[in-house]
Amino acid sequence: MSNTSALKNITGTIALAGAGKMGGAMLAGWLAGGLDPRQVVVIEPTPSAEITALAAHGIRLNPKDAAAVETLVVAVKPQSFREAGALLMPLVSPNTLVVSIMAGTTIASLSEVCGGAVVRAMPNTPAAIGRGITVAVAAKNVSAAQRATADALLRATGSVEWVEDESLIDAVTAVSGSGPAYIFLLAEELARAGVAAGLPEELATKLARETVAGSGELLHRSDLSAATLRQNVTSPGGTTAAALSVLMANDGLQQLMIRAIAAATARSKELAK
Repeated sequence: MSNTSALKNITGTIALAGAGKMGGAMLAGWLAGGLDPRQVVVIEPTPSAEITALAAHGIRLNPKDAAAVETLVVAVKPQSFREAGALLMPLVSPNTLVVSIMAGTTIASLSEVCGGAVVRAMPNTPAAIGRGITVAVAAKNVSAAQRATADALLRATGSVEWVEDESLIDAVTAVSGSGPAYIFLLAEELARAGVAAGLPEELATKLARETVAGSGELLHRSDLSAATLRQNVTSPGGTTAAALSVLMANDGLQQLMIRAIAAATARSKELAK
């Protein structure tokens, strides 16, 4: 079944709490996938012009009469969650599916503040262009039908993977949640190195940007592993091999990345609440 069909098969009211960049991207994906706007309630104290305009197409924006819904998607800032909890509780019954995309907020915390059947998910920023990767974990009281609903809603912004162990979400956060920043840093430093090698800054920036973007798209489309694609670019004794000998010396980049992911994982554990 396509995700468009899956979205159209969702029944009942879906409340979206928080329509910022990530929440707004999810909403756009739902509507593009064929979800009926009349099923959607948006709770957003400072809605953008784009979100406000959707009210003319059937979406209910900040309704005054709060009643329990079939599905609640929580996309508020984590630090605002407990304060927002008082507003969200009237929307949740014991049978409500609660899908959270807040970083560092555990199933236990979500259950305490909201109740319902909780799915905790960790998306990343490429969701804004429909190319995100989200990892989700469901509480034990989430039914198969509710999990399918959560999957369809999350899949509107990209790929979805499910895990059974919530403790893995900290490492997921470190790899894919924070991962786009690592890629952007690579583009930044590749451009800086080009300038150091004598290239004009504008050209170096464009070369780095397009190389990272194009390589990512090639990786996305190819069935080959990243290691094989790397090897395919690397001629023995050539220029690429010369650069890689520096990057891979004494497992340099490998060990650096292991330490970086470990640091992000540890910080995610510290922030969990």
